[in-house]
Amino acid sequence: MLPFARIAIIGMGLIGSSLARSIRATMPTVRLSVTDADAHVRARVRDLDLADDVADSAGVAVIDADLVILCVPVGAMGRVARDIAADLAAGVVVSDVGSVKGQVLVELTAALPGIAVIPAHPVAGTEKSGPDAGFASLFAGRWCIVTPPVGADPVAVERLSEFWRRLGATVETMDAAHHDLVLAVTSHLPHLIAYSIVGTASDMETVTRSEVIKYSAGGFRDFTRIAASDPVMWRDVFLTNKDAVLEVLQRFTEDLTALQRAIRWGDGDALETLFTRTRAIRRTIVDAGQDTDADDFGRKH
Repeated sequence: MLPFARIAIIGMGLIGSSLARSIRATMPTVRLSVTDADAHVRARVRDLDLADDVADSAGVAVIDADLVILCVPVGAMGRVARDIAADLAAGVVVSDVGSVKGQVLVELTAALPGIAVIPAHPVAGTEKSGPDAGFASLFAGRWCIVTPPVGADPVAVERLSEFWRRLGATVETMDAAHHDLVLAVTSHLPHLIAYSIVGTASDMETVTRSEVIKYSAGGFRDFTRIAASDPVMWRDVFLTNKDAVLEVLQRFTEDLTALQRAIRWGDGDALETLFTRTRAIRRTIVDAGQDTDADDFGRKH
């Protein structure tokens, strides 16, 4: 038996369009209704035939749905929740896909009193965006972290967990605050560093006579991939998870200062010890199936 029969997706970017494709591939009998704030995106979704219905508003999209998934920037979650509140069906589960959970949980529960709000975060994505960027296998073999509030209906939590398992994800349940700290380390800080490095390189282009771009086949190229991610989404991530990000950023700043000191004083032992430890961490990530050990990260040449 399917965990949900009628699903509505609000927001048809990379994650929303991948969800639509994956639902159609794994649960073809589900009735799927979607929408997006951008009329051009809605038109493209119709052209791609990604859903049974493409509604012109979020309120229309959620009518009769037993699962509603918000795939909008985390800064827009509260507003969208307020927009759909009056149109939600009895017994509906409302979830999301944002990479910040604490603030989202606060805003959704405030906007939707009496509704089963079960936030979730599929730890998957690419640097691309828009409905054409999605693909059905995006969630296969990836983690989905479910962060139910205290007192959440265990049946609703299990239904949502089973939904993600059917899409191929491995589900982990976690407290929202702990999730935000973990993601600040594994995702948010790396993005912040990438944006900073690419910005610094851009500022130095005149000094280096465009050689930064010319020779970007090194580490700089990999930073640019991360820094190409959706700017609105990441703006909202940093503003809504600022406490955890600032805590981790402070620790990073202290560690960076220690590295600076080791380089200044020629402390090769300290540098080699750190580099050996971080190399081992990379090995564990590959062993856990979170990346490939193919040459040049599996890039085709």
